[in-house]
Amino acid sequence: MAEEIEGKLIGEITHYFGNISVAVIKLSDKLKVGDTIRIVGGETDFNQEVVSMEAEHQKVDEAKKGESIGLKVDQKVREGYKVYKV
Repeated sequence: MAEEIEGKLIGEITHYFGNISVAVIKLSDKLKVGDTIRIVGGETDFNQEVVSMEAEHQKVDEAKKGESIGLKVDQKVREGYKVYKV
């Protein structure tokens, strides 16, 4: 049986820039600064607070469904990892 995932699925990693530890997340729901997210995939499973994010190279406080945002992440991630809001 699959492990129970806590939180609501809000997006997926579409790209990762390892040199600057930034993940690009395609959102399927809204996300704002101050939210706590959980990134799950492969051997990776961690929570972190959204401290800042960017859309179209501009700092934003909130992003809507359908947007792609850049977010500094605490651990290495890969394309296809799921992002949940907890």
